[in-house]
Order: sequence, then C-alpha cells, then structure tokens
Amino acid sequence: MADRSEVYRRILRHYDFLRTQVQREAEERRQALYQRIPRLEEIDQELRLLGVETAKQALRAPKEAEQTLQTLRQNQQRLKAEKEALYRQHQIPLDYCAPRYHCLKCQDTGFVDGVACSCFSRALVEEAYASSNLSQVLGEENFDHFSLDYYSPDPYPGEACSPRENINRILAVCLRFTKNFGKETNHLLLYGSPGLGKTFLCSAMAKELLDRGIPVFYATAPALFLQLEKEQFREEAETEPEGFFAQLLAVELLIIDDLGTEFFTSFTASRLFALLNTRLLWGKSTIISTNLSLADLAERYTDRVASRLMGNFTALKFYGDDIRLLKKFARS
Repeated sequence: MADRSEVYRRILRHYDFLRTQVQREAEERRQALYQRIPRLEEIDQELRLLGVETAKQALRAPKEAEQTLQTLRQNQQRLKAEKEALYRQHQIPLDYCAPRYHCLKCQDTGFVDGVACSCFSRALVEEAYASSNLSQVLGEENFDHFSLDYYSPDPYPGEACSPRENINRILAVCLRFTKNFGKETNHLLLYGSPGLGKTFLCSAMAKELLDRGIPVFYATAPALFLQLEKEQFREEAETEPEGFFAQLLAVELLIIDDLGTEFFTSFTASRLFALLNTRLLWGKSTIISTNLSLADLAERYTDRVASRLMGNFTALKFYGDDIRLLKKFARS
C-alpha cells in the first residue's frame, strides 16, 4: 500500500531497471560479436573516429565544410555497407546489437513525447491492484455483476420504499462516488443487516478506481486493527515513520469492511478516531461498511468517532432479505 507519488516513483525505478538491463544485454551481444568478427569492432571504431575527425576539419577549414561533410557521408556509407555485408555473410540480423525494449513505443521510458505511454498506465493499474488487498475477488465483485433482481420490489416494513428502490438509490450514489473521485472528497458509510451487498459494492467501487490506477486499500476491521495493534507494540515501531498506520492515512481510498466485528478496546477507538479524523483533514476518502445500526455505532464507539461518522459520511442504509441466502437457494 502506497500513495500515488510513491507508486509513480516505484514504477519509474522499474523502468530505469528495465532500460539498464536491456542496454547491458545489447552491449553483451555486441562484445560477443566483436569476439567472433573482429572487423566489426574496427568498423565501429572507424565510424566513431570519422565523425570526430570530420568535426575537427570543419572547424579548421570552415570554407571547405560542405566538402568535408560530403566526404564524411561517403565514408560512412562505405563502412556501413561493409558492416551490413559482414552481418549477412554470417547470417546475423542487422538489429542484433540493438536494445530489445519491452515496449517499442516508449523504449522503456514510460512516456512518448511527454505523455504517459499505455504501458505506464497499465503498470499503474497493476501496482494499484497488487497493493489493494482485493485482487482475489474483483473478477466477480464489480458493478457488471451487481444485480437488482435479488432485492424485493415489495414494500418493506418500517421503510419508505422497497428494498429494490432503496438499493437502486444506493447504487446511484456509489456510481457517482467513483465517477467524481478526485474531483471532490466524499465518504460513505454502508450499514445494515448482513448479506445485503455492502461488501460487494465496496469491492465494485474499489475496482472502478483501481482500473484508473488510483491506489485503494481494503481491509476487514478485525484484520486492520490487529495489524495496527501489532505495529503499536512492536519494539521498533517508533523508528518506523512509514509504518502501516502512516500508509492507511495516505492511501487515496481506504475501505474498512465489517466495522464492529473487531475486538473492541480503548486502543481500537483511539486508532479509529485518529484514522478518520486525519483522513478527513487531509481530504482522503474513506468507505466504511458495518452490520451495526447508527444507534449501535454511537453506543459502541466514542462520541468523537460517532460525530465523524454521522457528520462527515454519507450514510446508506441497506435492508431487505439476505442476498447470500437467496443466491445459495438459487444455486441449489
């Protein structure tokens, strides 16, 4: 997990490594060829010296510069013709010593005329996926596979609209969240009974952003707070400024799933407040899903945490029949 600037730096370092490797391999092929056909090395040396000597002569006799350049071109053509003849004689491809770049468009620089190459954009997406903690589920849990059919169109007791109308409204909010990400900072609180699609929609929003190369990190609340607790009490924690908590603060989108299922302690409450409060101040978006009601959240966590959740997050209430059970019965 890393912020976007660190991801950029990591990818650019990888491009530097690729170019260095490719150029080294090209030079190794050249040196092996010189060992096999010594005349090729002599020709390359003559071509280099020819350019230097021509430049000197042009400076010494400016009036004869045109004739000097013409002689240079003739000599270059003669040497290049001899070189090509040797390559053909020994059945060697003419580009044998050229660098074999992984991307011909950008020659492993990541950019073409100052614009990010398609391979750079692809690398951004791959980096984002690798650090998201979600790569195993995004093939299925995305907007393309989200169906409204499992949600009842009938009125639901105690609610103003049917589960299908409600989820349709929630889906619109989630789609707008991903569409406007980067233009505005929003925070979502998905709450309601288990099995209603909260985690699915979290994954779907993550995939939309990951496919744009935006860093996302997903974690269940138990796993997240367990890792934070381990970091807190590690002896060397104080000497690690770029630890797990720092990365949680900096990532573009943080998704905390199943809040309320973690083992609750005063440490949990303090870390959650620090995490939410700092990300709000830094303008970093956060999505939280929970099976708890708003009243349960307010009772379980401190007033400071509850105020951040109620005051800064768009609350989306899920209700209806358990979708996981309906899917299970449909398959049986």
